[in-house]
Amino acid sequence: MTAPALHTRPLFDELPYQHTFTARVLAVSDQGVALDQTLFYPTGGGQPGDQGHFLLPDGSAVAVTGTQRDPLLRSIIWHQLEDGSRAELHAGMELQGCLDWERRYRHMRMHTCLHLLCAIVDAPVTGCSIAVDKGRLDFDLPESTLDKDRITQSLKELVDGALDVNVRTLSADEYRGLPGLCRTQVPPPQQGDGTLRVIDIPGVDLQPCGGTHVRNTAEVGAVTCDKIEKKSRHNRRVTLRFS
Repeated sequence: MTAPALHTRPLFDELPYQHTFTARVLAVSDQGVALDQTLFYPTGGGQPGDQGHFLLPDGSAVAVTGTQRDPLLRSIIWHQLEDGSRAELHAGMELQGCLDWERRYRHMRMHTCLHLLCAIVDAPVTGCSIAVDKGRLDFDLPESTLDKDRITQSLKELVDGALDVNVRTLSADEYRGLPGLCRTQVPPPQQGDGTLRVIDIPGVDLQPCGGTHVRNTAEVGAVTCDKIEKKSRHNRRVTLRFS
């Protein structure tokens, strides 16, 4: 059972490049293990939940196979463990969390690259998916004017431009004053204090986003527009891959 008093501090917002952390177990349930703080990003916004492992006080390691927010109490983040491992943890236990950093960093690079893609394709976004080797966005485009080679070249120019990727916070009033800010059909979730977290690549893209990103577009590396597909009358899917 979850309890309203439980709250997980999302360290991944403050420290996206940190690999390890210490935490205290708040609860153990069928949903997984909740900690007082975590670097593990929970599934959301097209980005998969982080994986890695916990180091317990006796020196043993327990694999973390996935991470999700509680469907009702969004301030709680549950860490799914390999079968049978929950029995080894209990409320109050202190442990060390260790990210699968290579996997997470590839997600950060691709997530940032999809923001660059948004700057290239001027259309509402209807879907998003991120993986370690690829990512894709779906756009509301009744007629396709997209070209794979042009997108690949445009992405290269933005990556090679070594542009800073900044995290900003907007108040509710500031967000209402920018009606065209959100490109997705689903309104972005506000933070607990009513503010909105946005990713700002100056002069290129400004978008509400809760995911993890690199600090500079140069970190994205080489990418290629792999496919452009017609998924429905008003939907074009653009898939990118790391080169």
